[in-house]
Amino acid sequence: MAVSRRSAVAALASLPLAAHAAAATPATKESSRMYGLIGKMRAQPGQRDALIAILLEGTAAMPGCLGYVVAKDLQDADALWITETWDSRESHKASLSLPSVQAAIAKGRPLIAGFGERFETEPVGGQGLMGKRSA
Repeated sequence: MAVSRRSAVAALASLPLAAHAAAATPATKESSRMYGLIGKMRAQPGQRDALIAILLEGTAAMPGCLGYVVAKDLQDADALWITETWDSRESHKASLSLPSVQAAIAKGRPLIAGFGERFETEPVGGQGLMGKRSA
C-alpha cells in the first residue's frame, strides 16, 4: 500500500469525525490553531489486532500531522483509541481526500464494528508537539 501509516490511520479514525469536522467551525481564525481528535473505535469481535495492523501500515509523514497514536483499550478487548494532533483543521480534512487514504478506509472498514466517544480538541502544546504552541 502506498499510503503512509499515518494517512491510513487518520482516514480510518476520522470516518465519524470527518462528517462533523466540516460542519463544526468556519474557516477563519480557526485556521491558525492546531486541531486534535480523540476517538474510540470498536473492531469486529476478535479483529482488533488486524485493524491495528491496517492502521499502522507505513509511517511516512503526512502533511500537517503532528502526532498520531493508536492505543488498545485495556478494559475492552475489541476497542482502541486514536489520538490525532494536526497543525490545522484544514490539514486533517485534506488528508481524507488522498486516494491512498481512501484505499485504506476501504481495507479497514469491514473490520470496524463501530465508533464510541469522539472529542475534538485544540492542542496548545506539550511533549511530542515539537514545541508548537497556539496563540
